[in-house]
Amino acid sequence: MIGLRMNLHTHLEGWLRPATARELAHANGVPSPPQGWEAALRMPSAGTLTDYLAHVAAAYPVLGHAGALTRVTREAVEDAAADGTAFLELRAGPTTHVRAGLSLDAVVDAMCAGLAEGVLGTGMPAVLVLAVLREFDEEAALEVVESAIRHQDVGVVGVDLAGDEARYPDLRRYAKAFARARSAGLGVTAHAAEAADASAARQAHELLGVHRIGHGSRVVLDPEELSWAVDNGLCFEVCPTSNVLTGAVGTLAEHPLAPMLAAGARVVLGDDDPVTTGAPLSHERRLVTEGMGLDRGRLQAMSDAALDVAFCSDAVRRSLREAGAG
Repeated sequence: MIGLRMNLHTHLEGWLRPATARELAHANGVPSPPQGWEAALRMPSAGTLTDYLAHVAAAYPVLGHAGALTRVTREAVEDAAADGTAFLELRAGPTTHVRAGLSLDAVVDAMCAGLAEGVLGTGMPAVLVLAVLREFDEEAALEVVESAIRHQDVGVVGVDLAGDEARYPDLRRYAKAFARARSAGLGVTAHAAEAADASAARQAHELLGVHRIGHGSRVVLDPEELSWAVDNGLCFEVCPTSNVLTGAVGTLAEHPLAPMLAAGARVVLGDDDPVTTGAPLSHERRLVTEGMGLDRGRLQAMSDAALDVAFCSDAVRRSLREAGAG
């Protein structure tokens, strides 16, 4: 194996097993989609980011209960471990799961409980990153950050900005929330330059203080922006199969991974939403070597970068380095 399999970009909602969705829907009186859960959750072919997110959102109706959130989080950790992952950063948008009788903190409590169960059962280190969603307002963003701070001692390590960048490109309204997250010692990352233009990655860094960029596929379209990103130490979290399905890139042959690496950028690999894409991290690693021609050195460099930028404790980082050297 070349380098540790570290998954730094993957969403809880994209891990929902269709079989679990059926069971939860039956138990809680949630109507099943007419096309069935497999088709509802899986993106069948390339489209737009909005199309893709609709398949991710198909999971939401069955996740409105604490027990469901605990179970699905535990199963995500179990499935990642079974796929050979050594470390998992699992991100989730808790605001979408708030219901009457299920507060934001209760949602995060349930996720943290599932995370702990999964880690205990598999022995794989895993952490939670709470996603601020673009479709919600500044107050909601601050509430997510405050909940993340309250859950720092039970598995929450960071905050992400996610959601439909094409529909909600303005980053300014999230600046206060991200400043609060940074001041509390949380890691911060943001989806940017996935559906917006290349300059969005720079804006995310300047307005939100992030050094990690989710996807960032369009940065390579502007050599000046790519050079700036390299000079300022930005790290791109790429998910090749997802990037094709969302329309961020036209084909795998056009994927910016190789140009990013050639320019000297730090890049790490994720699987985004493995049920939505049908492509867990093990598949993405094979894809970049066998399908995209990355050599062993490049893959090792991506694993090394993941070790450097992961949101984890020094003790976990040391343990992972030792495992990778063993």
